[in-house]
Amino acid sequence: MNKLHLIDQIQIKKSYLCVGLDTDLTKIPAHLQGNPNAIVAFNKAIIDATKDHCVSYKINTAFYESMGLKGWDAMEQTLHHIPETHFKIADAKRGDIGNTSAQYAKAFFETLPFDAITVAPYMGEDSIRPFLEYENKFTIVLGLTSNKGAQDFELQKFDENYLYEKVLTTVSKWGTPNNLMFVIGATQASELLNIRKIIPEHFLLVPGVGFQGGSLKEVSEYGLNKDCGLLINASRAIIYAGSGINYADDAKEIAMQYQTEMGIYLQ
Repeated sequence: MNKLHLIDQIQIKKSYLCVGLDTDLTKIPAHLQGNPNAIVAFNKAIIDATKDHCVSYKINTAFYESMGLKGWDAMEQTLHHIPETHFKIADAKRGDIGNTSAQYAKAFFETLPFDAITVAPYMGEDSIRPFLEYENKFTIVLGLTSNKGAQDFELQKFDENYLYEKVLTTVSKWGTPNNLMFVIGATQASELLNIRKIIPEHFLLVPGVGFQGGSLKEVSEYGLNKDCGLLINASRAIIYAGSGINYADDAKEIAMQYQTEMGIYLQ
């Protein structure tokens, strides 16, 4: 999927919602627990219920890789159930020497039809370059995250600037807004004005709205650009909105609430 297609979907749906399929077998409704394909059944129901209200799905691969072959199969089945109209993100946080990254890129862009993958920039350009070589695919680089550990490196000063600012400035030169995005945590909304000065045209993947306490209003106020430029990820707040038989309807209701609020900010 290219940037223009993503923007088109945002305009059609009046939504920049990304639903995170960080599915934990221990947290899905009890009536599904006996299903040998419980993860897939749960994910398919969530996708069917929310697809009209979001433009993207993010699969956190750790929740699937931890189950071995069965989990990998569940991830594939889930991925293939997501409509082609939706932007599909592998939240895998890869990043290694060039030949290894080339294999990661092949895994998530060829073997699996993801549109984007999250990567860590610590090892530099040659660890990210293989992902950027793919046409109509996006590399989503960790920029400023919401976790407590962001203080350890990202928010340390580096030549009068924070390290995350150096990362954004440097990495943005390796690609373009047509193949590069950045992860910016929702709880860092106060930094978005500054971030938009550094990368005014890039899309930002913003986790942390919902259970982590990020404000959709603040992120939208400071982060929206002329193309929207935001994908707001909500995972637990949507997929675990209900725990009973009607869990998918409950998820749909929360997704609709996000969509409605986003429609106001897009006006």
